[in-house]
Formats: sequence, C-alpha cells, structure tokens
Amino acid sequence: MMQRRDFLRLSALAPLAALSLRVDAGQRPAGGFVERAPDGRSHRFELSAQQFLLDGKPFQIMSGEMHPIRIPAEYWRQRIRMARALGLNTIAIYLMWNALEAEPGVFDLTTGSRDFAKFIRICQEEGMWVYLRPGPYICGEWDFGGLPPYLLRHPHIKVRDKDDPDYMAAVRRYIAAVAPVVKPLLAENGGPILMVQVENEYASFGKDLGYLEAIQTLWQQHGVHGPFSISDGLGQVRDAKTYLPGTALGLDGDVDFAGAQSIAGEMPVWMGEGYPGWITHWGDKAFARGDFAGTLAKLLAEGRSFNLYVVHGGTNFGFGAGANAHNDYSHFEPVITSYDYGAPIDEHGAPTADYHAFRKLIAAHTKAPLPELPAVPAMVGFDAITPQPHSALWDNLPTAKRVEQPQANELLFGQGEGMVLYRRPLKGGGELALGNARDYATVFHGGQYVDYVSRMQHPTLRAGDQVRLPASKGETPLEILVDSFGHVGYGQAMADRKGLVGEVQLDGKPLSGWEAVSLPLDERWVAGLKPLRGKPSRPGVFFKGTIKLAQAGDCYLDMADWAKGYLWINGHLLGRYWNLGPQQRLYCPASWLRAGDNEVLVFDLHRIEGAAIRSAAALSG
Repeated sequence: MMQRRDFLRLSALAPLAALSLRVDAGQRPAGGFVERAPDGRSHRFELSAQQFLLDGKPFQIMSGEMHPIRIPAEYWRQRIRMARALGLNTIAIYLMWNALEAEPGVFDLTTGSRDFAKFIRICQEEGMWVYLRPGPYICGEWDFGGLPPYLLRHPHIKVRDKDDPDYMAAVRRYIAAVAPVVKPLLAENGGPILMVQVENEYASFGKDLGYLEAIQTLWQQHGVHGPFSISDGLGQVRDAKTYLPGTALGLDGDVDFAGAQSIAGEMPVWMGEGYPGWITHWGDKAFARGDFAGTLAKLLAEGRSFNLYVVHGGTNFGFGAGANAHNDYSHFEPVITSYDYGAPIDEHGAPTADYHAFRKLIAAHTKAPLPELPAVPAMVGFDAITPQPHSALWDNLPTAKRVEQPQANELLFGQGEGMVLYRRPLKGGGELALGNARDYATVFHGGQYVDYVSRMQHPTLRAGDQVRLPASKGETPLEILVDSFGHVGYGQAMADRKGLVGEVQLDGKPLSGWEAVSLPLDERWVAGLKPLRGKPSRPGVFFKGTIKLAQAGDCYLDMADWAKGYLWINGHLLGRYWNLGPQQRLYCPASWLRAGDNEVLVFDLHRIEGAAIRSAAALSG
C-alpha cells in the first residue's frame, strides 16, 4: 500500500492538469474577505457556515509555515517580513516538544530559538496572524516527530495513546507548561493566534477519536478554548473516522474539498498543508523541488484558505533532523541537516524563483500593493582550511557499563542521540551479524577498523549486515561504535530506539558479556576532550581548524572531502554531514561566527587525516 507521505509527494509535485479541485460544496467566491492585521485588541475568530470569520466577517487564511527552532532567533523578523512581502497574512508554526523539555519536567521556553512566545509577538508586530500547531506530536521531519526521546526510556510505552499512563502524564505536563504562555497570545486576548491545532495527522497513525478529544480537553482545562483544527489526509480521516467535531478540517496535500466538507459539515475545510517543495533524505539523487504555482493560482481564484508547508524551512541544527521508515522499521530514511525543503524562501532567507512567481499571483489576488522585500542577510566567504587531528574518541571514553546483552541507548543510559560503544573480548574471527544496529555501526577488531554496517538500504552502500572478522591469535577486543540518526517521526515505527537493539551473532551464535559506553556528543563532553599524543592509528578522530573572517556573516561550509560525521563551529553543532549526499554544504548563521578566528571541530567516523573545508555560496550542488 502507498504510504500517505508518498501520496502527498505525488500531490505536491504533480502538474496542475493532474489535480482536480472539486469545489462544488462550500466554495467561496474570490474577494470580499476582511483584511485586518493583529493590533493588540481582542478579536473574535470563529468557524461558522463553512468558512472562517474574523469579527463576524469572512476571512481568508493565506498562511506560510516556518518553525522558530529551525531559524536563528536574530533572523526571525527577516523571515516573517519575507512571508509578509510574499502577500501572506498568517504564519503557521510547529512547537517541537522535545526542544522545550529535554528532560522530564525541565522546560526551557525562553532561551534562543526556543522562545516561541517572542516569535509570536514578532509576528504580531509585523502585522501577521498566527496558526499554532503545538503537538504534542507534530511530525515535521523532526526527531521523533517532536516527542521527547526520554519517553523511550519506558520499555513498553505506547505514544499517541490516551490509555498509556506514562505517555499521557508527560503530555499533561507539557500542555500545563505551554498553555499559560499560549493563552495571552490568543486573538481573543489581544494576541495574534487565530487557531490551535489538536495533535497532527493522527488519522495516519491511529483510529481512537477519544485520544484527540483528550488532547483538546487538556488545552481547554488550561484556558485555551480554540478555535481548534485538525490536519490530515482526507482518505485517512475518512477511513479512521477521526474527524474531531467542531474543528476546522485541514487537508494535507488533498484537494477534494467537497468530499471533506461532507465530513466537516458546517465547519470550514481548507488546505492545511500545501506543498511547494518536499523532504530530502540522505542518499536522494538530488534536492527535492516542487511545482505549486498552478495549485496556488486555483486556490486564490476560488478564495480558498491555505497554508504553504513550508514557506521557509530553515535548518535541522544539532540533532534535530528526524527520519522515516516503513511500519516494520525497514527502509530507514534519515532526513538531511538542511530543511530547505525547496521552499519559496531558502535556507539562508533569500527569495527563490518560486517566491517571485507566488508573489505575483498573490499580488494579483489581493489587488493591493505588497510590502517591499526585506534585505537578505549578508554572506561571507573564507579561505579553505584543512583541520588537523586533535583528539581520539578512544582516549576519551567514559566509564563503561556491563550488560549481558546489548541494549538501546535510551534503555541503557537514558540517551536520546549521539553514539554508544559496545565492546567485549573475542577469540578468533568469523562472520559477525549486526542486523539490529541503529543506525550506522563501525566495527573494530584488535584495535583495527574492519568495516561498517548501515541501517539504510541504498545502492551505493555495501549491502547486508554481515562483517567478516579476520582470524586473530588469542583474545582481542571487539568494538562496535554505533552512531544514530534522528528517531523515526512518522507512521507506526515510533519505538525507534538507537544503538544495538538486539543480539549480536558470530557465526550464527549470540555473543554475550558486553561493556557499553555512553557517548552523547553533548556540549560538556566535547568541551572536555583530551588532545592526541602522536598520530591517530584508527578512525574515530576529532579534527580542529580555524576559519579566519574579516567580519561575521552567513556562510556555507563545504564538507564534500570528508566521509561521515558531525561539524561544530565555535561550539555550536551545525549538524550531520555525509558524503552519500545530496547535501555536502552546511549552513552557519552569522551569529555563530565572529570577526577573527573561528574554531572548527569535526568528528569523522572514517578519516584519520584531515581534509579540506571550503567556502560555498549556496546549498545546492
């Protein structure tokens, strides 16, 4: 069966001739909509008579989505102004729960790009309404769909399930923390938030309408009374029977508005996610692009409300990038570090050809002059550098934990990202089977690199999960270093724990008696790395170098000469790189740089000698 995301991709990229916008039910004529910006006064936003009403008058939501956590906070205003200059009147945002509560009960709602309330206030200052999508689950190609990986420390947890006490306790804590911040920002209280989404794409996962009702009730108990929406594929909502009565029905990629209206009754139906671009995974042949102009023209002509997913994607900084997989955990597809998404506003904040095409269409629809485009942040270049070996992973191993059988990072250490090293003594060699490695394992025998195993199935990667260990005299250490990508964030494969999640076999027999070492790659551990003495003898090396800049500015760092690993600059983790492509260049915002010397730190899973890092002008290529 075709997965919903596959269907949405076809919908997003299909030419207009292939689309059928059925609008005989609930169609609204173009024009005649109220144009009012948030002004700090109380406004009444209602769902009635198959349309949105603002202060009693029809209102067309023309929204573009962007996510504060994916954008450097100093660029929020520029990106919002770009959306307004496109002709939009609303910004849709996801809240990534796991970025706000990294550990149970430890919330950070105010630092850096986590301060979503500040982002929403800037939207209001710039004359933009807000469509809030707070989860608890959001998908968004983000790690674990926005759910905190600490949930996976519970061995039997069932997420997105109202009957799981551990999950629901965490959800109640999250909503209790976020709702008091959201409430004063609602339109009825003088803020810009028009509507709040209840969860996300639930019909693509489950069939318990009671779960959505429970989430909605939690918001209401904390003073957030809506209006509410849901968003999903129409076929999934119809099959699962999970339309939440009284909510706006957002269609994700689907265009059968008449069919949706038969479900929503008098509630409005709109395009909750329209796709001008698409996701790119590691190993894709090229960056995904879209062809949305024809669909946008049709939506505008018929007065349909819509949300462009996304108008600006930004970057999956740090460990933020998620992954997709089939429901049996096979066909694993990790998302690249960039979330450019082929969006009208690119990763750096510049307009694309689509931006100008969409702007022309919207300007003709609104019949009013659009704001001038804001300035795009300045780019800087730098001379190529070759970082040199600085530290060996093997000289910086924390205390090991003894386990009879390998277990997942989350269960062993409460660790949600980074790496884990598994080791044991071994006599002789043989055929090592690593079918339970999530997600990328490098194997060492007797202190020497042997081979790797990747969870990804890709033509350019070595096939299979077998590693041939050479014969050895006496006992020698077997070491398996397992690196993780983001947790699966869509579908049924939501218990996507990392590390070695099952037994390791040698010549068909299970190996027991292991030591496991936690390597979270967090700021504290990386800052305490001990320098090398001499040259590295095997992979697992940190490299250091210095980029000299006359002045700070945005830049791209070209990592095409490296293999696979992580890149930090001045202590900030830009994200993952991998020569598998298609992404070879990582975006660094000006705020993470300074005039003069800038420290670059690279951890590469395969290299023992440094390689060039070059300045690049753009992401593509």
